[in-house]
Amino acid sequence: MVRHDTFTISRHLDVPPGEVFRAFADTTIRQRWFRLPGSGASYEHDFRVGGGETARSTFTGLDTAPERLAYRSRYIDIAGTHRIVYGYEAVVDDELRWTSLVTVRLDAEADGTRLDWTEQVTFVKCTGDGSADLAHLRGGSVLRLNGLDAALRPGRPRQHRR
Repeated sequence: MVRHDTFTISRHLDVPPGEVFRAFADTTIRQRWFRLPGSGASYEHDFRVGGGETARSTFTGLDTAPERLAYRSRYIDIAGTHRIVYGYEAVVDDELRWTSLVTVRLDAEADGTRLDWTEQVTFVKCTGDGSADLAHLRGGSVLRLNGLDAALRPGRPRQHRR
């Protein structure tokens, strides 16, 4: 069974688009917010069109055997400081689970940046009946963007927007 889905997450960030873009481009900053769960993680990052990122870790959940996680991406389009398009694969125990095309848009607002993260995913190996896979992926993306927000405001108090 192959399943396709699309979702968009929008966020307001309290810094200009250039600072948000730098959090994607600068490997040191990126590693503060882009993480695979688990232990023994390794990362390589080459931020340029044709470059990409690889990450690996081992995740052990409660009452489950350890899982070997791998992430491989390739940057397809980087348009100034306002758009990043990349594709990635998520692999668990050497099996491709899903692949996605991600478009990140960064638009200036009077008091920061509007980030729109749109992900088009193809689940090639579903968990069980596949009904929880999209929620799991979307939830992981929300957590990742929470980490991005935190990485952009070290030492700054968090401001909530409605």
